[in-house]
Amino acid sequence: MLENDQNGMSARPRLVHRAAPSLANKLARLAWQTAWMLLYRPSPLPFHGWRRFLLRCFGAKISAKAHPYPSARIWAPWNLVMGEASCLASDSDCYNVDRVLIGDRVVVSQKAYLCTASHDIRDPAFPLTSGPIDIATGAWIAAGAFISPGIIVGEDAVVAACAVVTRCVPARTVVAGNPARSVGLRDWMPQLG
Repeated sequence: MLENDQNGMSARPRLVHRAAPSLANKLARLAWQTAWMLLYRPSPLPFHGWRRFLLRCFGAKISAKAHPYPSARIWAPWNLVMGEASCLASDSDCYNVDRVLIGDRVVVSQKAYLCTASHDIRDPAFPLTSGPIDIATGAWIAAGAFISPGIIVGEDAVVAACAVVTRCVPARTVVAGNPARSVGLRDWMPQLG
């Protein structure tokens, strides 16, 4: 369970220093970018199966019912996991230098940015740092939101449109703003038949 600070947010996870990308990594990304441009991006909107197939060819672990949209940018498919009925919407950007796990029934809306890498500004060498992003079951990352490296978004949490998330978001918490702060809870009663 994540411990909250005074703003209802959890502490920011630590980032790790990474070596510069290897030649093999660069060549794999070049091959993927070529496939994205020629085969993935121009695919018709309802062809989610085709895009899942292409992502799997490059090492992604994707549920048979996930919905990656054609204009969703994915930096490294081998670092992507998408659960059942999850969605990477139009113009979303998954800069996954590190692992991005998108759980079941997660919506990553239009123009949302999932950023797993940065640089250590305290070090004169400016080394690359990274941290995985985990988005738990039922969470919603709304349009234009930015998720920083090393963030966990809890189950059924909501990140409001254009929010900048720099701390982990507890389950069922609604966050908004820059930097994102807790603005409420996502509580509801299940519908009884």
